[in-house]
Amino acid sequence: MKDRARASKRESEAANQAAASWRAFPARQQPDWPDPYALRAVTEDLAAAPPLVFAAECDQLRRRMAAVARGEAILLQGGDCAETFERTTADAIRGKLQTLLQMAVVLTHATALPVVKVGRMAGQYAKPRSSAVEERAGVVLPSYRGDAVNGLEFTEGARVPDPRRLRTMYDASARTLNLVRALTTGGFADLRQVHAWNEGFVAASGAGERYEQLADEIGRSLGFMRACGVDTRELATAEFFVGHEGLLLDYESALTRTEPDTGRAYATSGHFLWIGERTRDLDGAHVEYFSRVANPIAVKLGPTASPDTVVSLLDRLDPDREPGRLTFVVRAGAERVRDLLPTLVEKANAEGAQVAWVSDPMHGNTTTAPSGHKTRRFDTVLDEVRGFVEVHQELGTHPGGIHVELTGDDVTECVGGGNAVLEEDLPHRYETACDPRLNHTQSLDLAFLLAEMYRGR
Repeated sequence: MKDRARASKRESEAANQAAASWRAFPARQQPDWPDPYALRAVTEDLAAAPPLVFAAECDQLRRRMAAVARGEAILLQGGDCAETFERTTADAIRGKLQTLLQMAVVLTHATALPVVKVGRMAGQYAKPRSSAVEERAGVVLPSYRGDAVNGLEFTEGARVPDPRRLRTMYDASARTLNLVRALTTGGFADLRQVHAWNEGFVAASGAGERYEQLADEIGRSLGFMRACGVDTRELATAEFFVGHEGLLLDYESALTRTEPDTGRAYATSGHFLWIGERTRDLDGAHVEYFSRVANPIAVKLGPTASPDTVVSLLDRLDPDREPGRLTFVVRAGAERVRDLLPTLVEKANAEGAQVAWVSDPMHGNTTTAPSGHKTRRFDTVLDEVRGFVEVHQELGTHPGGIHVELTGDDVTECVGGGNAVLEEDLPHRYETACDPRLNHTQSLDLAFLLAEMYRGR
């Protein structure tokens, strides 16, 4: 009885330390909640709620990310810039999942490596902003910080941060995870079906001839397995994880749980969480919080990152240099990636760190079209990916994968691609709540072109 009591006390202390130690540090990009009592009521409710993901799942992903770090796998992560409650529908979730599965099949065949699939889903409801306020026609209101905080509508009432939205985020994330788990284990992810989708894409794509050979090779491989009598039942399911930027620390700490068998604390809001470019201060609350949870985690590195930044983050977040613990997601911009990335990779290697290196080709390449719409040019996105791969080829290191903002819908938010979206097309289906996303066709274009880059190594 005493042993169990002592173990229970240790677990409670670990959870409390992970959940609360960040409060002694400056926390950037946090909402100015107007009602602290309402916030406390919501976070206490969340603290008693079931975890959204489980420690064993996080540990499994950590092993998968260790394979990425060793050059034995590829990471594919994608989804909305900012999820919204309104668009958390079965069709939208199914579309994103289908797009990622199609991309994964192409990359798996081209690299002959497993693809670790992580949706930017089930929690990506909060966004950091460059300004705390937004002005329109002389009216100044708080900036939209994602549906987890306030409303997109430009009205005084909608823009007031409301902590009850944190509970809505939890519920929406739970619904998303339930559907993703059902789809990935219930036949939707069947490799033969996914390949049929890709064949349809190749036939309809404006650049289809370029991709036809690879698609045919995949088809012949499936035919060969059938002819050999290979049991393809395992091909009907897919391993799939979810992640988001761990921005709202009140939410993350409320969902921190301790595993009884190990005493380790986990952020149970998602499998794979990351610290953003705006919140990776070494003396900040986000680095402190994530230093105390056992999930595999990532940090975004923008053009201001230096080799010293890499070393300091390693020392705080991965002091034992464990493969799979830490991923660096580089968002340098197409013009900077070839100059910036080599110094960062070489410094990490010199420290004996085996981290996963991943390209985020979206955030460093945002422009504004004449219509006023924020957009990204597909060719520029592709160029950053190409630069990322080229640097690793020159260094003899592993380009670990990509992290992209995408949707399964035929939106018109990014310019270019095989079935080119023109600048004048942007207003037609510009539906993002924040930054522009690749549509379904552009996402598959990127996968086929990235496959060519990996094959050219």
